Amino acid sequence: MAAPTISAAQAVGEYLQSPDDLAKVAAFRKKLEKEKASIDARLRSGVKEQLDATRDGLRKLFGTRSNVQSIKDEMETVDRMCSDPTYVVTTFDQISRVSMVHRNFEQTEEMVNNLLEMNSKLEMLEQMLVEDSNDILGPAPSLLRIHFQLNRLEAFRNQTMHQAKKSSADTRNTLTRWFERLNNLIEAFDQYILELARNILPIVRAGNPDVVVRLMKIVEMEAREDEKAIAIKLVKKAGKMDAASKFRSMAANARVIKHYRSKVMKCINESIQAKFDEVFAANERNPTGFLDDLVFIYKDLIRIESDVVPCFPPSYDIWPTYVREYHKALDRTIDKLVKSEPEASALLTLHAWIKEYKKSMRELGIAPEWLEPPLLGGKEQNLIEDYLQLIIKKLDEWSERLMKTEVAAFTAREEPPELSSEGLYTTSGTVIFLDMVNQQIDLALDSGQGLVLARAVEEVNRVMRSIQDRWVKLVDTEYKKHAEKPEEVPGGLVEYCIALANDQIKSADFTEALSARIEPLVSEKYRVTIHDRLNDALDGYLDVAKRYTQTLINIIFNDVKPAIKQLFGPTWYEGTHAQIVETMRDYLADYQAYLHESLFEVLLEDLIDSYLVTYLTALANGPKLNMPAATERIRQDIDEAYKFFGTYKKMNELEPQMEVLDQVLAMLEASKSLVFLSYWSFAKVHGPCIQFVEALMKARNDLDRSGVSEVMDSIKRKVKEENLTDPPEPTIMKKIVIQGALSRFLVRT
Repeated sequence: MAAPTISAAQAVGEYLQSPDDLAKVAAFRKKLEKEKASIDARLRSGVKEQLDATRDGLRKLFGTRSNVQSIKDEMETVDRMCSDPTYVVTTFDQISRVSMVHRNFEQTEEMVNNLLEMNSKLEMLEQMLVEDSNDILGPAPSLLRIHFQLNRLEAFRNQTMHQAKKSSADTRNTLTRWFERLNNLIEAFDQYILELARNILPIVRAGNPDVVVRLMKIVEMEAREDEKAIAIKLVKKAGKMDAASKFRSMAANARVIKHYRSKVMKCINESIQAKFDEVFAANERNPTGFLDDLVFIYKDLIRIESDVVPCFPPSYDIWPTYVREYHKALDRTIDKLVKSEPEASALLTLHAWIKEYKKSMRELGIAPEWLEPPLLGGKEQNLIEDYLQLIIKKLDEWSERLMKTEVAAFTAREEPPELSSEGLYTTSGTVIFLDMVNQQIDLALDSGQGLVLARAVEEVNRVMRSIQDRWVKLVDTEYKKHAEKPEEVPGGLVEYCIALANDQIKSADFTEALSARIEPLVSEKYRVTIHDRLNDALDGYLDVAKRYTQTLINIIFNDVKPAIKQLFGPTWYEGTHAQIVETMRDYLADYQAYLHESLFEVLLEDLIDSYLVTYLTALANGPKLNMPAATERIRQDIDEAYKFFGTYKKMNELEPQMEVLDQVLAMLEASKSLVFLSYWSFAKVHGPCIQFVEALMKARNDLDRSGVSEVMDSIKRKVKEENLTDPPEPTIMKKIVIQGALSRFLVRT
């Protein structure tokens, strides 16, 4: 009888029966540890003995098994020799051959019957397949029946052709012809299966999900048959097939592996890509329309999750598969869209669409790991850079084409410039360019990003400044040709310079309005950049406009160059100055008619200054003056100038500008002793101008050398005493260049 089991609590209770026993816990513990060590030692010894006995028993068992197998083999040999008819029945070979012939007759009869019945079966199956194929969206009532019958016929064909491998070539060719119709039907059925796979979603939408279920049953059945055939082939290849598997081996060798599952999945993927390609092709020239049409993605996925997924076996994991394939097809199509170099607005729309796509997929509960690879490699922010680069590219391309056309028209000057609605000369290219800039700035505004707008403005500034520089160089080149070889250049330079100057004002007004429009739309971070860049372009336009007005002035003085050379010479006393005034009058009439009012005012101011500089320079560097006839002539010149410029400017505004001529005339008219007084009123405005005054005194033929020295000494002394310096703001006298004696001689000769 087994000893009763004692629990741990009972064992402890035997030792701790009174409170005093608690003091003996340490002693009890040592006692128990010794007992445990003794028990462990006995257990280890017992286990070792048991293991040794087990090993010895196993060795004896293996030896016994080997002996038993030998006896078994010998007994089987004895049994075979006793039971084999070949040993007992003397006519067994004949019986065996007769049995084989009988079996062959039966198989042959069956094969012949199958061949004879095959055509009628094929005719029926072909009719069913045609009826089902006519409507690819279902309901396909004969799908499983067709597959079942075809499967049997295919097995019959495979077995027959396998058995005929050792037959003659004629026999094999005959069988091939017999099975040709079956082969065609099998191929047609395969194509029908794949076409169903390409239309799974439309079939479900048509209300025939049962067609998909039947399709997947066929695919699964064929997959199992493929697996069996492959497994048997592998076993046979390994040489481990027993006699009982030989018949199955023959069927495996004959079967054609169909790979329905992989083909169906491939067709599903192709159908998804085909849908994207179709939408892309329909909107090839309308990227925004393409992105709008991509709403089908969400509709499809919702329908797939609710209606398609239940039609597939769980092993297909079809829901993640569909999501991944839709995403990959989308990635490929978007990549194609970007490579097609769409308009800048399309890139911006695409950037916003990708953000919305990610948000929508999250709302649909799509796992992020299913959305691989990231659209555009996860670098959709590069779309903004591409967007900006496209704006820059368009700016450069359009401005270059525009400049090419405008430069050709300017250099040829076959037609006069166009007239604006105000009746001023202008060029069409400026209007086109400003519209183009407006379009690109609006595109940048559409991005909603201050950085994009700021960089777009920087590029606009770059293009504007580039165009300004090119026009300045071109006008300078054309003026140089006009001045040096006027007979070799086409006319119309004046008209085109007026048109270009007007265009600068128009462009400056546009730039100022643009700055006022977009600056409030961005943060302070980008407002400063935008303001500075547009202000720089604005200043550039005003500077260029002034360059053109100066060119118009240069054209006037180039025309009167012969008359200017005669100033203060012998012919001057006869009224040469009047020719200069009349020439200026003719030019100013055209300028006033076709030049912007503000530019005409600037031109008039600069023309007066140029006239004064030209007149005073000629006076200071001219020959001796015949006094008093010279002063009388100068007075008449001044009167002519006052009358001429007075027609364009109020006298109270003109007099301070022209006063220098009166002051110079006063110094020429004054006697030697009174020159100082006239000089002092001149010097208080314009500074000492010692060199000019000395040249003026030397030009007077009523003063000899000692007289000039006396006058100049008194002037220099007074300047020194009064510490007279140049005025804070330079006056017209700063532009007067006094030539040396040699230079004057060369000019006169």
